[in-house]
Amino acid sequence: MTALSRTLFDTPDESEILRLAMDHIAAAGPYSAEAGYLLEADGGLVPSARNRQDHALTMDRKVRDLAGQDGPVAVPGRPWGQVLGLRGLEGLHGYLVVTCRSRPTEAEQSLLAVLIQHTAAALSVAFAHRRRREEALELHRLREARAALQRQLIAVVAELAYRRAVHALMADVAAAGGDEEAVTRALHGLTGLPALVEDRFGRLRSWAGPSRPDPYPEPDPVRQDALLNAAAREAGPARIKGRLIALVRPHGEVLGMLALVDPQGEADEHTVLALEQAATSLAPELAHLRNLAEVELRLHRELADDLLAGTDETSAYARSEAVGHDLHRSHYIVVVQWSDRAADDSFAQTVGRAASAVGMRSLLTRRAEHVVLLADDRPHARALYEALTLETGAPSGSIGVSARSDSPGDIPQHYREAQRALEVRRHALERYGMTFFDQLGLYRILGPGNDFRELEAFVHEWLGQLIDYDARNNSAMAETLARYFDCGGNYDETAASLAIHRSTLRYRLQRIREISGNDLANVEDRLNLQVATRVWKIVLGESG
Repeated sequence: MTALSRTLFDTPDESEILRLAMDHIAAAGPYSAEAGYLLEADGGLVPSARNRQDHALTMDRKVRDLAGQDGPVAVPGRPWGQVLGLRGLEGLHGYLVVTCRSRPTEAEQSLLAVLIQHTAAALSVAFAHRRRREEALELHRLREARAALQRQLIAVVAELAYRRAVHALMADVAAAGGDEEAVTRALHGLTGLPALVEDRFGRLRSWAGPSRPDPYPEPDPVRQDALLNAAAREAGPARIKGRLIALVRPHGEVLGMLALVDPQGEADEHTVLALEQAATSLAPELAHLRNLAEVELRLHRELADDLLAGTDETSAYARSEAVGHDLHRSHYIVVVQWSDRAADDSFAQTVGRAASAVGMRSLLTRRAEHVVLLADDRPHARALYEALTLETGAPSGSIGVSARSDSPGDIPQHYREAQRALEVRRHALERYGMTFFDQLGLYRILGPGNDFRELEAFVHEWLGQLIDYDARNNSAMAETLARYFDCGGNYDETAASLAIHRSTLRYRLQRIREISGNDLANVEDRLNLQVATRVWKIVLGESG
Protein backbone atom coordinates (compact mmCIF):
# COMPACT_ATOMS: atom_id res chain seq x y z
CA MET A 1 0.00 0.00 0.00
CA THR A 2 2.90 2.32 0.81
CA ALA A 3 4.49 1.68 -2.59
CA LEU A 4 1.15 2.26 -4.32
CA SER A 5 0.68 5.53 -2.43
CA ARG A 6 4.14 6.73 -3.54
CA THR A 7 3.36 5.78 -7.13
CA LEU A 8 0.01 7.59 -7.01
CA PHE A 9 1.59 10.81 -5.75
CA ASP A 10 4.41 10.64 -8.32
CA THR A 11 1.94 10.34 -11.21
CA PRO A 12 1.00 13.78 -12.73
CA ASP A 13 -1.87 12.58 -14.94
CA GLU A 14 -5.34 12.24 -13.35
CA SER A 15 -6.46 9.45 -15.73
CA GLU A 16 -3.32 7.45 -14.91
CA ILE A 17 -3.90 7.90 -11.13
CA LEU A 18 -7.43 6.56 -11.52
CA ARG A 19 -6.17 3.60 -13.57
CA LEU A 20 -3.52 2.73 -10.94
CA ALA A 21 -6.08 2.83 -8.16
CA MET A 22 -8.43 0.54 -10.11
CA ASP A 23 -5.60 -1.89 -10.93
CA HIS A 24 -4.47 -2.14 -7.28
CA ILE A 25 -7.85 -2.16 -5.54
CA ALA A 26 -7.36 -5.86 -4.74
CA ALA A 27 -4.47 -4.89 -2.41
CA ALA A 28 -7.04 -3.65 0.11
CA GLY A 29 -9.07 -6.88 0.19
CA PRO A 30 -11.26 -9.15 -1.94
CA TYR A 31 -12.33 -6.15 -3.97
CA SER A 32 -12.90 -5.56 -7.64
CA ALA A 33 -12.96 -2.16 -9.40
CA GLU A 34 -16.04 -2.10 -11.59
CA ALA A 35 -15.66 1.49 -12.87
CA GLY A 36 -13.92 4.76 -12.30
CA TYR A 37 -14.85 8.34 -13.21
CA LEU A 38 -13.20 11.75 -13.22
CA LEU A 39 -15.30 14.86 -12.65
CA GLU A 40 -14.96 17.66 -15.21
CA ALA A 41 -15.13 21.34 -14.30
CA ASP A 42 -18.66 21.62 -15.70
CA GLY A 43 -19.88 18.60 -13.68
CA GLY A 44 -19.65 16.05 -16.45
CA LEU A 45 -18.25 12.58 -15.88
CA VAL A 46 -15.32 11.13 -17.83
CA PRO A 47 -15.33 7.30 -17.58
CA SER A 48 -12.03 5.46 -17.25
CA ALA A 49 -10.83 3.31 -20.09
CA ARG A 50 -10.65 0.44 -17.52
CA ASN A 51 -14.39 0.40 -16.95
CA ARG A 52 -16.15 -2.90 -17.57
CA GLN A 53 -18.40 -2.65 -20.59
CA ASP A 54 -20.97 -5.37 -19.68
CA HIS A 55 -22.84 -3.09 -17.29
CA ALA A 56 -21.33 0.33 -18.11
CA LEU A 57 -24.73 2.00 -18.71
CA THR A 58 -26.04 0.80 -15.35
CA MET A 59 -22.94 2.15 -13.57
CA ASP A 60 -23.04 5.49 -15.37
CA ARG A 61 -26.71 5.99 -14.47
CA LYS A 62 -26.18 5.03 -10.82
CA VAL A 63 -23.24 7.39 -10.36
CA ARG A 64 -25.17 10.29 -11.92
CA ASP A 65 -28.21 9.54 -9.72
CA LEU A 66 -26.11 9.77 -6.55
CA ALA A 67 -25.21 13.37 -7.52
CA GLY A 68 -21.95 13.56 -5.58
CA GLN A 69 -22.90 11.27 -2.70
CA ASP A 70 -21.57 7.83 -1.79
CA GLY A 71 -24.04 4.99 -2.03
CA PRO A 72 -24.63 1.29 -2.66
CA VAL A 73 -24.67 -0.23 -6.11
CA ALA A 74 -26.05 -3.61 -7.10
CA VAL A 75 -23.89 -5.80 -9.32
CA PRO A 76 -25.02 -9.35 -10.16
CA GLY A 77 -22.94 -11.95 -8.32
CA ARG A 78 -21.51 -9.40 -5.93
CA PRO A 79 -23.22 -9.16 -2.58
CA TRP A 80 -21.50 -5.92 -1.70
CA GLY A 81 -20.98 -2.88 -3.88
CA GLN A 82 -20.35 0.82 -3.25
CA VAL A 83 -19.93 4.06 -5.21
CA LEU A 84 -17.14 5.93 -3.39
CA GLY A 85 -16.41 9.58 -3.97
CA LEU A 86 -12.79 10.71 -4.44
CA ARG A 87 -12.82 13.92 -2.40
CA GLY A 88 -9.89 16.22 -1.87
CA LEU A 89 -9.48 19.60 -0.18
CA GLU A 90 -10.90 21.35 -3.26
CA GLY A 91 -13.90 19.07 -3.45
CA LEU A 92 -15.01 16.04 -5.41
CA HIS A 93 -12.58 14.79 -8.09
CA GLY A 94 -14.34 11.63 -9.22
CA TYR A 95 -15.65 8.20 -8.22
CA LEU A 96 -14.59 4.59 -7.83
CA VAL A 97 -17.21 1.84 -8.07
CA VAL A 98 -15.98 -1.07 -5.91
CA THR A 99 -17.59 -4.52 -5.37
CA CYS A 100 -16.64 -7.40 -3.15
CA ARG A 101 -17.20 -11.17 -3.37
CA SER A 102 -18.37 -11.09 0.27
CA ARG A 103 -19.14 -8.44 2.82
CA PRO A 104 -15.74 -6.93 3.73
CA THR A 105 -14.45 -6.92 7.28
CA GLU A 106 -13.85 -3.75 9.20
CA ALA A 107 -10.10 -4.07 8.54
CA GLU A 108 -10.70 -4.52 4.81
CA GLN A 109 -13.06 -1.52 4.80
CA SER A 110 -10.39 0.55 6.59
CA LEU A 111 -7.78 -0.38 3.99
CA LEU A 112 -10.23 0.50 1.23
CA ALA A 113 -10.91 3.85 2.87
CA VAL A 114 -7.15 4.53 3.03
CA LEU A 115 -6.78 3.68 -0.68
CA ILE A 116 -9.70 5.98 -1.54
CA GLN A 117 -8.16 8.81 0.52
CA HIS A 118 -4.71 8.39 -1.04
CA THR A 119 -6.22 8.27 -4.52
CA ALA A 120 -8.27 11.42 -3.79
CA ALA A 121 -5.19 13.17 -2.36
CA ALA A 122 -3.08 12.19 -5.39
CA LEU A 123 -5.83 13.55 -7.66
CA SER A 124 -5.82 16.80 -5.65
CA VAL A 125 -2.08 17.10 -6.18
CA ALA A 126 -2.39 16.28 -9.89
CA PHE A 127 -5.25 18.76 -10.34
CA ALA A 128 -3.22 21.41 -8.50
CA HIS A 129 -0.19 20.77 -10.73
CA ARG A 130 -2.38 20.95 -13.83
CA ARG A 131 -3.92 24.23 -12.71
CA ARG A 132 -0.46 25.66 -12.09
CA ARG A 133 0.67 24.53 -15.52
CA GLU A 134 -2.44 26.00 -17.08
CA GLU A 135 -2.01 29.20 -15.09
CA ALA A 136 1.65 29.36 -16.14
CA LEU A 137 0.68 28.81 -19.78
CA GLU A 138 -2.06 31.41 -19.51
CA LEU A 139 0.37 33.82 -17.88
CA HIS A 140 2.88 33.16 -20.67
CA ARG A 141 0.15 33.66 -23.26
CA LEU A 142 -0.91 36.91 -21.63
CA ARG A 143 2.70 38.11 -21.53
CA GLU A 144 3.16 37.20 -25.20
CA ALA A 145 -0.09 38.99 -26.07
CA ARG A 146 1.04 42.03 -24.10
CA ALA A 147 4.41 42.01 -25.85
CA ALA A 148 2.67 41.69 -29.23
CA LEU A 149 0.37 44.58 -28.37
CA GLN A 150 3.37 46.64 -27.27
CA ARG A 151 5.18 45.85 -30.53
CA GLN A 152 2.04 46.70 -32.47
CA LEU A 153 1.70 49.96 -30.55
CA ILE A 154 5.33 50.82 -31.23
CA ALA A 155 4.83 50.02 -34.93
CA VAL A 156 1.67 52.15 -35.08
CA VAL A 157 3.42 55.03 -33.36
CA ALA A 158 6.38 54.69 -35.73
CA GLU A 159 4.00 54.46 -38.71
CA LEU A 160 2.16 57.60 -37.62
CA ALA A 161 5.44 59.39 -37.02
CA TYR A 162 6.69 58.37 -40.49
CA ARG A 163 3.43 59.42 -42.10
CA ARG A 164 3.63 62.80 -40.34
CA ALA A 165 7.22 63.17 -41.50
CA VAL A 166 6.27 62.29 -45.10
CA HIS A 167 3.29 64.66 -45.10
CA ALA A 168 5.31 67.45 -43.49
CA LEU A 169 8.19 67.11 -45.94
CA MET A 170 5.90 66.96 -48.97
CA ALA A 171 3.96 69.96 -47.65
CA ASP A 172 7.26 71.85 -47.41
CA VAL A 173 8.11 70.79 -50.97
CA ALA A 174 4.70 71.96 -52.22
CA ALA A 175 5.05 75.27 -50.36
CA ALA A 176 8.45 75.80 -51.96
CA GLY A 177 7.03 75.37 -55.48
CA GLY A 178 6.92 71.58 -55.71
CA ASP A 179 9.16 71.28 -58.77
CA GLU A 180 10.55 67.95 -59.92
CA GLU A 181 14.02 68.51 -58.47
CA ALA A 182 12.58 69.24 -55.00
CA VAL A 183 10.31 66.17 -55.09
CA THR A 184 13.06 63.76 -56.14
CA ARG A 185 15.46 65.16 -53.53
CA ALA A 186 12.82 64.77 -50.82
CA LEU A 187 11.93 61.24 -51.93
CA HIS A 188 15.59 60.20 -52.01
CA GLY A 189 16.07 61.66 -48.52
CA LEU A 190 13.07 59.75 -47.13
CA THR A 191 13.87 56.36 -48.69
CA GLY A 192 17.62 56.35 -49.24
CA LEU A 193 17.01 55.04 -52.77
CA PRO A 194 17.79 56.90 -56.02
CA ALA A 195 14.66 58.77 -57.16
CA LEU A 196 13.86 59.98 -60.65
CA VAL A 197 11.17 61.60 -62.79
CA GLU A 198 10.63 60.72 -66.45
CA ASP A 199 8.16 62.22 -68.88
CA ARG A 200 5.56 59.88 -70.38
CA PHE A 201 7.92 59.18 -73.30
CA GLY A 202 10.69 57.89 -71.00
CA ARG A 203 13.00 60.93 -71.06
CA LEU A 204 14.71 61.83 -67.81
CA ARG A 205 13.56 65.09 -66.21
CA SER A 206 15.10 64.81 -62.75
CA TRP A 207 17.37 62.46 -60.74
CA ALA A 208 18.35 62.49 -57.06
CA GLY A 209 20.82 60.05 -55.53
CA PRO A 210 23.77 57.97 -56.75
CA SER A 211 24.25 55.74 -59.80
CA ARG A 212 22.67 58.01 -62.40
CA PRO A 213 23.28 56.51 -65.88
CA ASP A 214 25.44 58.71 -68.09
CA PRO A 215 24.34 59.04 -70.78
CA TYR A 216 20.76 58.30 -69.86
CA PRO A 217 19.42 55.61 -72.22
CA GLU A 218 17.27 56.72 -75.14
CA PRO A 219 13.70 55.46 -74.70
CA ASP A 220 12.17 52.89 -77.02
CA PRO A 221 8.56 53.91 -77.86
CA VAL A 222 7.25 50.33 -77.97
CA ARG A 223 8.85 49.31 -74.67
CA GLN A 224 7.78 52.57 -73.05
CA ASP A 225 4.13 52.03 -74.00
CA ALA A 226 4.31 48.47 -72.64
CA LEU A 227 5.80 49.74 -69.36
CA LEU A 228 3.11 52.41 -68.94
CA ASN A 229 0.36 49.88 -69.65
CA ALA A 230 1.82 47.45 -67.10
CA ALA A 231 2.09 50.17 -64.44
CA ALA A 232 -1.44 51.43 -65.17
CA ARG A 233 -2.88 48.00 -64.43
CA GLU A 234 -1.65 48.14 -60.81
CA ALA A 235 -3.73 49.78 -58.07
CA GLY A 236 -0.63 51.38 -56.53
CA PRO A 237 3.10 51.60 -57.33
CA ALA A 238 4.27 48.80 -59.63
CA ARG A 239 7.60 46.93 -59.42
CA ILE A 240 9.05 46.67 -62.94
CA LYS A 241 12.63 45.69 -63.76
CA GLY A 242 14.31 46.82 -60.54
CA ARG A 243 12.23 49.96 -60.18
CA LEU A 244 9.24 50.88 -58.03
CA ILE A 245 7.11 53.04 -60.33
CA ALA A 246 4.23 55.41 -59.61
CA LEU A 247 2.45 57.02 -62.56
CA VAL A 248 1.60 60.71 -62.26
CA ARG A 249 -1.89 61.03 -63.73
CA PRO A 250 -3.99 63.64 -61.91
CA HIS A 251 -7.00 63.39 -64.24
CA GLY A 252 -6.48 59.98 -65.81
CA GLU A 253 -3.94 61.12 -68.42
CA VAL A 254 -0.36 60.02 -67.76
CA LEU A 255 1.83 63.12 -67.43
CA GLY A 256 4.96 61.39 -66.23
CA MET A 257 6.45 58.73 -64.02
CA LEU A 258 8.07 58.92 -60.57
CA ALA A 259 10.27 55.97 -59.70
CA LEU A 260 12.69 54.59 -57.12
CA VAL A 261 15.64 52.50 -58.25
CA ASP A 262 15.42 49.36 -56.08
CA PRO A 263 17.16 46.40 -57.77
CA GLN A 264 17.49 44.48 -54.47
CA GLY A 265 13.78 44.79 -53.57
CA GLU A 266 14.50 46.69 -50.33
CA ALA A 267 11.39 48.87 -50.46
CA ASP A 268 8.89 48.31 -47.62
CA GLU A 269 5.45 49.73 -46.95
CA HIS A 270 7.01 52.99 -45.72
CA THR A 271 8.86 53.35 -49.01
CA VAL A 272 5.63 52.74 -50.93
CA LEU A 273 3.86 55.37 -48.80
CA ALA A 274 6.60 57.93 -49.47
CA LEU A 275 6.49 57.22 -53.22
CA GLU A 276 2.69 57.58 -53.32
CA GLN A 277 2.80 60.88 -51.41
CA ALA A 278 5.60 62.19 -53.63
CA ALA A 279 3.62 61.29 -56.77
CA THR A 280 0.59 63.11 -55.33
CA SER A 281 2.76 66.18 -54.63
CA LEU A 282 4.27 66.08 -58.11
CA ALA A 283 0.93 65.85 -59.95
CA PRO A 284 -0.03 69.57 -59.65
CA GLU A 285 3.41 70.64 -60.86
CA LEU A 286 3.32 68.41 -63.95
CA ALA A 287 -0.27 69.44 -64.65
CA HIS A 288 0.77 73.10 -64.41
CA LEU A 289 3.72 72.54 -66.73
CA ARG A 290 1.41 70.68 -69.12
CA ASN A 291 -1.04 73.59 -69.15
CA LEU A 292 1.76 76.07 -69.77
CA ALA A 293 3.10 73.93 -72.58
CA GLU A 294 -0.35 73.71 -74.17
CA VAL A 295 -0.83 77.47 -73.99
CA GLU A 296 2.65 78.06 -75.41
CA LEU A 297 2.05 75.51 -78.15
CA ARG A 298 -1.28 77.13 -79.07
CA LEU A 299 0.32 80.59 -79.27
CA HIS A 300 3.19 79.21 -81.35
CA ARG A 301 0.75 77.49 -83.71
CA GLU A 302 -1.42 80.56 -84.11
CA LEU A 303 1.63 82.68 -84.96
CA ALA A 304 2.98 80.01 -87.34
CA ASP A 305 -0.42 79.69 -89.06
CA ASP A 306 -0.63 83.44 -89.59
CA LEU A 307 2.94 83.63 -90.90
CA LEU A 308 2.27 80.83 -93.39
CA ALA A 309 -0.92 82.54 -94.56
CA GLY A 310 0.66 86.03 -94.62
CA THR A 311 0.45 88.70 -91.91
CA ASP A 312 1.82 92.18 -91.29
CA GLU A 313 5.40 92.26 -90.08
CA THR A 314 4.86 94.63 -87.14
CA SER A 315 2.30 92.36 -85.56
CA ALA A 316 4.38 89.28 -86.35
CA TYR A 317 7.48 90.69 -84.65
CA ALA A 318 5.50 91.71 -81.55
CA ARG A 319 3.82 88.34 -81.22
CA SER A 320 7.07 86.44 -81.75
CA GLU A 321 8.70 88.38 -78.93
CA ALA A 322 5.73 87.51 -76.67
CA VAL A 323 6.26 83.79 -77.22
CA GLY A 324 10.05 84.01 -76.96
CA HIS A 325 10.88 83.38 -80.60
CA ASP A 326 13.33 85.60 -82.52
CA LEU A 327 11.61 86.31 -85.83
CA HIS A 328 14.35 88.76 -86.87
CA ARG A 329 16.62 85.83 -87.74
CA SER A 330 16.54 84.21 -91.16
CA HIS A 331 14.11 81.27 -91.29
CA TYR A 332 13.68 78.07 -93.22
CA ILE A 333 10.29 76.42 -93.68
CA VAL A 334 10.41 72.65 -93.02
CA VAL A 335 7.54 70.40 -94.09
CA VAL A 336 7.42 66.87 -92.62
CA GLN A 337 5.30 63.92 -93.76
CA TRP A 338 5.50 60.30 -92.60
CA SER A 339 3.76 57.66 -94.69
CA ASP A 340 2.54 55.59 -91.74
CA ARG A 341 1.64 58.47 -89.41
CA ALA A 342 -1.33 60.82 -89.64
CA ALA A 343 -0.48 64.51 -89.29
CA ASP A 344 -2.32 64.80 -85.96
CA ASP A 345 -1.36 66.44 -82.67
CA SER A 346 0.51 63.34 -81.55
CA PHE A 347 2.73 63.36 -84.62
CA ALA A 348 3.18 67.12 -84.30
CA GLN A 349 4.49 66.58 -80.76
CA THR A 350 6.81 63.88 -82.07
CA VAL A 351 8.20 66.28 -84.68
CA GLY A 352 8.62 68.97 -82.04
CA ARG A 353 10.59 66.63 -79.75
CA ALA A 354 12.83 65.49 -82.59
CA ALA A 355 13.50 69.10 -83.64
CA SER A 356 14.40 70.03 -80.05
CA ALA A 357 16.64 66.98 -79.77
CA VAL A 358 18.76 68.15 -82.74
CA GLY A 359 18.89 71.76 -81.50
CA MET A 360 16.34 73.32 -83.87
CA ARG A 361 14.60 76.44 -82.53
CA SER A 362 11.29 76.69 -84.34
CA LEU A 363 7.62 77.51 -84.42
CA LEU A 364 5.44 74.48 -85.10
CA THR A 365 2.03 73.92 -86.64
CA ARG A 366 0.33 71.28 -88.74
CA ARG A 367 -1.82 70.92 -91.80
CA ALA A 368 -4.08 68.11 -92.96
CA GLU A 369 -1.23 66.08 -94.49
CA HIS A 370 1.99 67.36 -92.94
CA VAL A 371 3.63 69.15 -90.03
CA VAL A 372 5.34 72.51 -90.57
CA LEU A 373 8.34 73.94 -88.74
CA LEU A 374 9.50 77.56 -89.06
CA ALA A 375 13.16 77.05 -88.09
CA ASP A 376 15.50 79.95 -87.34
CA ASP A 377 18.51 78.21 -88.90
CA ARG A 378 19.19 75.94 -91.86
CA PRO A 379 18.53 72.33 -90.79
CA HIS A 380 21.32 69.77 -90.94
CA ALA A 381 21.12 67.63 -94.07
CA ARG A 382 20.04 64.44 -92.18
CA ALA A 383 19.80 65.17 -88.43
CA LEU A 384 16.05 65.84 -88.28
CA TYR A 385 15.22 62.86 -90.50
CA GLU A 386 17.34 60.51 -88.39
CA ALA A 387 15.89 61.86 -85.13
CA LEU A 388 12.35 61.33 -86.44
CA THR A 389 13.23 57.84 -87.63
CA LEU A 390 14.36 57.06 -84.09
CA GLU A 391 11.25 58.67 -82.56
CA THR A 392 8.75 56.91 -84.84
CA GLY A 393 10.63 53.64 -85.19
CA ALA A 394 10.20 53.81 -88.99
CA PRO A 395 12.31 55.44 -91.76
CA SER A 396 9.28 56.00 -94.02
CA GLY A 397 9.28 59.79 -93.97
CA SER A 398 9.88 62.69 -96.34
CA ILE A 399 11.01 66.22 -95.46
CA GLY A 400 11.08 69.32 -97.66
CA VAL A 401 13.04 72.46 -96.76
CA SER A 402 12.60 75.90 -98.34
CA ALA A 403 15.23 78.38 -99.35
CA ARG A 404 16.19 81.02 -96.77
CA SER A 405 13.54 83.53 -95.79
CA ASP A 406 14.80 86.91 -94.57
CA SER A 407 11.43 88.55 -93.95
CA PRO A 408 8.12 87.40 -92.40
CA GLY A 409 6.37 88.62 -95.54
CA ASP A 410 8.27 86.09 -97.66
CA ILE A 411 7.26 83.08 -95.54
CA PRO A 412 4.14 82.10 -97.58
CA GLN A 413 6.25 81.88 -100.75
CA HIS A 414 8.94 79.86 -98.98
CA TYR A 415 6.24 77.57 -97.54
CA ARG A 416 5.30 76.70 -101.14
CA GLU A 417 8.99 76.04 -101.85
CA ALA A 418 9.14 73.59 -98.94
CA GLN A 419 6.01 71.85 -100.23
CA ARG A 420 7.58 71.60 -103.68
CA ALA A 421 10.76 70.10 -102.18
CA LEU A 422 8.61 67.60 -100.27
CA GLU A 423 6.72 66.59 -103.43
CA VAL A 424 9.95 66.10 -105.36
CA ARG A 425 11.30 63.90 -102.60
CA ARG A 426 8.07 61.83 -102.38
CA HIS A 427 8.08 61.16 -106.15
CA ALA A 428 11.80 60.51 -106.41
CA LEU A 429 13.23 57.03 -106.76
CA GLU A 430 14.47 57.34 -103.16
CA ARG A 431 11.27 58.52 -101.53
CA TYR A 432 12.47 58.84 -97.95
CA GLY A 433 14.82 61.50 -96.62
CA MET A 434 15.24 65.29 -96.71
CA THR A 435 15.26 67.53 -99.80
CA PHE A 436 16.22 71.25 -99.92
CA PHE A 437 14.50 73.56 -102.40
CA ASP A 438 17.73 75.31 -103.32
CA GLN A 439 19.09 71.91 -104.47
CA LEU A 440 16.19 71.09 -106.80
CA GLY A 441 17.79 72.48 -109.95
CA LEU A 442 15.26 72.34 -112.83
CA TYR A 443 12.36 71.58 -110.46
CA ARG A 444 12.69 75.02 -108.88
CA ILE A 445 11.18 76.65 -111.98
CA LEU A 446 8.34 74.13 -112.03
CA GLY A 447 7.02 75.05 -108.63
CA PRO A 448 3.89 76.88 -107.46
CA GLY A 449 3.26 80.24 -109.07
CA ASN A 450 3.98 79.11 -112.63
CA ASP A 451 1.28 78.91 -115.28
CA PHE A 452 -0.23 75.43 -114.93
CA ARG A 453 -1.96 75.77 -118.32
CA GLU A 454 1.40 76.06 -120.03
CA LEU A 455 2.71 73.10 -118.04
CA GLU A 456 -0.35 71.02 -118.90
CA ALA A 457 0.04 71.89 -122.60
CA PHE A 458 3.70 70.94 -122.48
CA VAL A 459 2.89 67.58 -120.82
CA HIS A 460 0.09 66.92 -123.30
CA GLU A 461 2.38 67.64 -126.22
CA TRP A 462 5.05 65.18 -125.13
CA LEU A 463 3.14 62.59 -123.08
CA GLY A 464 -0.47 62.98 -124.16
CA GLN A 465 -0.47 60.00 -126.54
CA LEU A 466 1.08 57.74 -123.86
CA ILE A 467 -1.34 58.93 -121.15
CA ASP A 468 -4.32 58.37 -123.45
CA TYR A 469 -3.02 54.93 -124.48
CA ASP A 470 -2.66 53.96 -120.79
CA ALA A 471 -6.19 55.14 -120.06
CA ARG A 472 -7.63 53.07 -122.92
CA ASN A 473 -5.60 49.93 -122.28
CA ASN A 474 -5.06 50.04 -118.51
CA SER A 475 -1.32 49.97 -119.14
CA ALA A 476 1.63 51.87 -117.60
CA MET A 477 3.63 53.25 -120.49
CA ALA A 478 3.95 56.78 -119.03
CA GLU A 479 5.01 55.42 -115.65
CA THR A 480 7.53 53.09 -117.31
CA LEU A 481 9.08 56.04 -119.16
CA ALA A 482 9.22 58.13 -115.97
CA ARG A 483 10.89 55.29 -114.06
CA TYR A 484 13.36 54.77 -116.93
CA PHE A 485 14.47 58.40 -116.62
CA ASP A 486 14.54 58.19 -112.78
CA CYS A 487 16.99 55.30 -113.08
CA GLY A 488 19.24 57.23 -115.46
CA GLY A 489 18.40 55.01 -118.43
CA ASN A 490 19.77 51.90 -116.70
CA TYR A 491 17.84 48.86 -118.00
CA ASP A 492 18.53 46.53 -115.08
CA GLU A 493 17.71 49.11 -112.40
CA THR A 494 14.54 50.22 -114.22
CA ALA A 495 13.31 46.65 -114.68
CA ALA A 496 13.99 45.88 -111.00
CA SER A 497 12.12 48.99 -109.79
CA LEU A 498 9.09 48.05 -111.95
CA ALA A 499 9.36 44.36 -110.99
CA ILE A 500 9.38 43.29 -114.65
CA HIS A 501 11.79 41.35 -116.85
CA ARG A 502 14.44 43.19 -118.88
CA SER A 503 12.90 41.93 -122.11
CA THR A 504 9.50 43.29 -121.01
CA LEU A 505 11.10 46.69 -120.42
CA ARG A 506 12.73 46.61 -123.87
CA TYR A 507 9.34 45.81 -125.43
CA ARG A 508 7.64 48.66 -123.55
CA LEU A 509 10.28 51.20 -124.58
CA GLN A 510 9.84 50.12 -128.19
CA ARG A 511 6.06 50.55 -127.87
CA ILE A 512 6.63 54.01 -126.30
CA ARG A 513 8.62 55.05 -129.39
CA GLU A 514 5.85 53.77 -131.63
CA ILE A 515 2.96 55.34 -129.70
CA SER A 516 4.56 58.75 -129.02
CA GLY A 517 6.53 59.04 -132.24
CA ASN A 518 9.53 60.28 -130.24
CA ASP A 519 13.04 58.89 -130.37
CA LEU A 520 14.73 58.32 -127.01
CA ALA A 521 18.09 58.38 -128.72
CA ASN A 522 17.48 61.98 -129.83
CA VAL A 523 18.96 64.45 -127.29
CA GLU A 524 16.15 67.03 -127.64
CA ASP A 525 13.36 64.43 -127.52
CA ARG A 526 14.95 62.75 -124.54
CA LEU A 527 15.30 66.06 -122.60
CA ASN A 528 11.72 67.14 -123.29
CA LEU A 529 10.32 63.72 -122.44
CA GLN A 530 12.24 63.61 -119.16
CA VAL A 531 11.06 67.11 -118.17
CA ALA A 532 7.51 66.21 -119.17
CA THR A 533 7.49 63.06 -116.98
CA ARG A 534 8.76 65.05 -113.96
CA VAL A 535 6.16 67.78 -114.46
CA TRP A 536 3.46 65.13 -114.92
CA LYS A 537 4.38 63.30 -111.71
CA ILE A 538 5.43 66.14 -109.39
CA VAL A 539 3.65 69.30 -110.49
CA LEU A 540 0.46 67.91 -111.95
CA GLY A 541 0.34 64.87 -109.66
CA GLU A 542 -0.09 62.41 -112.59
CA SER A 543 -3.45 64.03 -113.38
CA GLY A 544 -2.36 66.02 -116.46
